[in-house]
Amino acid sequence: MNLILWRHAEAEDIAASDLARQLTTRGRKQAQASAKWLRARLPDDAVILASPATRTVQTAESLTDQYRVVREIAPAASATAVLEAAGWPDGMASTVVIVGHQPTLGHVAARLLADSGASWSIKKSAIWWIESRVRGSEGQAILRAMISPDLI
Repeated sequence: MNLILWRHAEAEDIAASDLARQLTTRGRKQAQASAKWLRARLPDDAVILASPATRTVQTAESLTDQYRVVREIAPAASATAVLEAAGWPDGMASTVVIVGHQPTLGHVAARLLADSGASWSIKKSAIWWIESRVRGSEGQAILRAMISPDLI
């Protein structure tokens, strides 16, 4: 399984509620650049899951209109909730993209790649591509790619 963690792009600081915060002009450009990079690499059957926050939905929409909003991965979700939503490590699909938030995505990356309870910093609109594999009888998580929008 490929699990792609995509943090939402830059969003406005103030809105009627946290879930209502929208992408800024810069955030839309970030999301479009990251989406272009992803689009060239994603298989056609990839499943895209987005938090119900407006900023994550807008980020996902820069990639496709074929995504699912999943309440369980809303802001402040646990790493366990994200992994369950994606079906890690077997996957609900061979490739699942999670469009979500910090610090949750940082918790997921640290847990999978370092077996750590830390929360690694993931920049806005950055993409972390993690693959599950089995070596011998042991399951492993491998970092296939990590890119931030300023490098695209």
